[in-house]
Amino acid sequence: MNTFLTLGFAGLALGGVYALVALGFTVIYRSSRVINFAQGEMLALGALVTSALIADDHMAFWLAFLIGAAATGAAGLAFQLLVLRHGIGKPEFTIVMLTLGLAAVLNAVLDAAFGAEPRANGDPWGASVLHVGGLSLLWVQVWTIVAAVLLVVVFWLFNRHTKWGLAMRSAAADPEAALAVGIPLGRVYGTAWVMAGIVAAVGGVFLGAYPNSVTPALSDVGLLAFPAIILGGLESTTGAVVGGFVIGVVYEMSQGYEGTNFAQVAPFIVMILVLLVRPQGLFGSRAAERL
Repeated sequence: MNTFLTLGFAGLALGGVYALVALGFTVIYRSSRVINFAQGEMLALGALVTSALIADDHMAFWLAFLIGAAATGAAGLAFQLLVLRHGIGKPEFTIVMLTLGLAAVLNAVLDAAFGAEPRANGDPWGASVLHVGGLSLLWVQVWTIVAAVLLVVVFWLFNRHTKWGLAMRSAAADPEAALAVGIPLGRVYGTAWVMAGIVAAVGGVFLGAYPNSVTPALSDVGLLAFPAIILGGLESTTGAVVGGFVIGVVYEMSQGYEGTNFAQVAPFIVMILVLLVRPQGLFGSRAAERL
């Protein structure tokens, strides 16, 4: 029983990272109908910048964390302003190729700038453990779950109770109507990319904490988190979060009981099974059809 509970808690912690990555996917898609295939690379960028500031410049963890998140948000904004806005109105395939191009560029830049050697995360928790009953839980896992929940709540409040949140929802529902009433779509899209970069950086820092390390290979989590947004529903932030936690638990349980090889495919098996029953995802809505 202890093994089951320990794996379940580890799965929730990993699911918190997946939820943040999935939230980044969904924020961008909801505002501009763009699927950002470079979300994993943005996560690695935030983690590597934070780690480098701590290890090379001896910066305090929290300050480095803030700078790493800001740098990743700025990178997302720069891509949207300098590249992606020129693709507005182009076929969806073109936009997909632009984000894949961003992923390739970031991969090359990260390898050249930071190398492939594992780096220490520099987080304040390290290998410290919280003892609850007969369970030994890593503090970093506790704070990963807390951070994920807090960011989701902050996003929900922003989305529901701010002018910019309303603008993002309007842009997602009908871009032409939003533009007609004076909503600046460029700023809305830029805000979405900044937010996606920030949540990706937070996920990367926690993913690279003990017992893991920080390398450019952290970008692979983008592929593993992709089933989360499909499972939950591409347009649903609630679905992205729930899907992230579900996929995290599935991965850790599969790895603990069946081994790493099966764990790599288990999230995709769950995704396929859900899509067979609900093609729009757990929290997605069916497209309206005119009869």
